[in-house]
Amino acid sequence: MNLLSVRTAGLAGWLTAATLALGACGSAPDSVATGSTGGGQHAATATSAQDLGGMDALVAAAKKEGVLNAIALPRDWANYGAVIDGFTKKYGIKVNDENPDGASQDEINAITSRRGQDRAPDVMDLGQSFALSAAQQGLLAPYRVTAFDDIPSTQRDTQARWYNDYGGYVSIGCDAKRVKECPQTFADLLKPQYKGQVAMNGNPTKSGSAFGGVFAAALANKGSFDDIQPGLDFFAKLKKAGNYNPVETTPATVEKGETPISIDWDYLNAGYADEFRSKGVDWKVVIPTDGQYAQYYSQAINKDAPHPAAARLWQEYLYSAEGQNLFLKGYARPALMPSMTRSGTVDSTSAAHLPPVTGTPEGLPPASTHLPAAIVRGWR
Repeated sequence: MNLLSVRTAGLAGWLTAATLALGACGSAPDSVATGSTGGGQHAATATSAQDLGGMDALVAAAKKEGVLNAIALPRDWANYGAVIDGFTKKYGIKVNDENPDGASQDEINAITSRRGQDRAPDVMDLGQSFALSAAQQGLLAPYRVTAFDDIPSTQRDTQARWYNDYGGYVSIGCDAKRVKECPQTFADLLKPQYKGQVAMNGNPTKSGSAFGGVFAAALANKGSFDDIQPGLDFFAKLKKAGNYNPVETTPATVEKGETPISIDWDYLNAGYADEFRSKGVDWKVVIPTDGQYAQYYSQAINKDAPHPAAARLWQEYLYSAEGQNLFLKGYARPALMPSMTRSGTVDSTSAAHLPPVTGTPEGLPPASTHLPAAIVRGWR
């Protein structure tokens, strides 16, 4: 997410940015595309619930649509399974979650390739840099959720095209039964004992989590938000040493021992620790002291959403105390946590179980706009 001075040397010939071209056929019926309500207002142009006559009217319009098209929401990611189930139970709206293991760039590709089609995604969950890119491309609909003013000003677009929802810290997960001594820092990952063991959750040219891993590595190696090259150089060294494992981390690869060390968000690594404890996997999680990097994910509505009322109601649910606490239960730090703490609506039990952090982590400046392109150039 800011201006970078990135050289293209270092990872030449290693990985290239892959673009997932998603295709579909058919167009949205007029009644769905317009999202009209009894008051004659159109959900597709509503910039707040008030534009539709209030929350009751929004709920009624969304229920009439009956469907929400989501994309790239793994059920074990930040407790999204419970979030989806909670939304459906509360409103009776079916959530179609396409390509749950997809990355942020896949979501943008689906929006652009399916414009005007009824299978286009209604909503997106994006790494912040990808949300900024999507806004620049004119893909997002401005919409102020009821809790908009409670979102920290540095975590939201002034035009309400996107706003941060939940986040976490880059961490190192380790299978303590397969790795004799788990690494504690990025510097440790270069040790010969970790040959072929260090993986990431995705490709940084497409994935927000892997993108964050490169940035954390840059900060651990005297880089900055203006110079990510040390992070790219770090992964080049990791590959040259034979320590880099090209298998992308998933719950299945963790359980099978294919990715015994994984650079990933702390809430995902912490979730693995819970998920696999009963299966004999002793998954340890540490936030590296030499590369403390925090980042939020952003929510956004497709400007051409085929179910515009359901899309807006989904955002209202995510930014309600119920939705935010469900993310917190999945070890993610909700954007509304400060205001919820003040109001007494935060789930204090879940908050107490968050992975501990010492010192002051760095986070990407919200004004950054073209870091994905910089990563693509450097990662190639």
